[in-house]
Amino acid sequence: MGHNTEIPATSGIQVLDRAIFILTVIAAEPRNLSDLCAITGLPRATAHRIAVALEKHRLIERGVDGAWVTGPALSEMAPSTSSRLEDAAEFILPDLMAKTGESVQLYRLSGMERVCIANAEPATGLRDTVPVGHRMTLTAGSAAKLLVAYAPEAFQNQVLPDAAYTREDLEKIAAEGIAESSAERDPSLASASVPVYGADAQNRTVIACLSISGPVARMGEHPAEKFGADLKESARQLENLLRK
Repeated sequence: MGHNTEIPATSGIQVLDRAIFILTVIAAEPRNLSDLCAITGLPRATAHRIAVALEKHRLIERGVDGAWVTGPALSEMAPSTSSRLEDAAEFILPDLMAKTGESVQLYRLSGMERVCIANAEPATGLRDTVPVGHRMTLTAGSAAKLLVAYAPEAFQNQVLPDAAYTREDLEKIAAEGIAESSAERDPSLASASVPVYGADAQNRTVIACLSISGPVARMGEHPAEKFGADLKESARQLENLLRK
């Protein structure tokens, strides 16, 4: 039953007050069901029912470790706000696009998908267009492999049965710090991706994935060889801006 914490009654509608309180708790830091019960004092069945409802509306979602985190619907409700990472991307991605002539994207994990949170695209010519906010699976593509490679093993186990890559591929990516794909997600496209680490130097956590993508005809079968150095340099620039 938990600690019998009194849930603030601000509206007079019990289920709404409980849902808002749970959302507030999860917004503070990732929480599992036991955490929610301990903090709110709600029975497990009640806390679980409310959390599942919030998840259905994409207000919360499961993180890589299974705990609930805030979901994409919250940021979609306030599109004018942007994180420090997205702010930093506005400075770095256009330069990388100009240097390479190819489309550039920044992805992060969102539940069991990846979502594009920033991009830069050439004004003309054949290119790979990925709109900001676009959600994609984790089963194929260099960005998918990169994000999964740095995720916990339990998360990898959920993705691998349907993936176009193997655990050995993920181990190689994690060791080398770069992923690539050619005609994997789309027969006409190739891409390369590198990790972006958070600002905490003591706890190096991958918070996003910087990618470059374009037609196979230009990118080649091994885009990591062609664009790896530029990608890694841009990722370091992003990380430096996050630390300021």
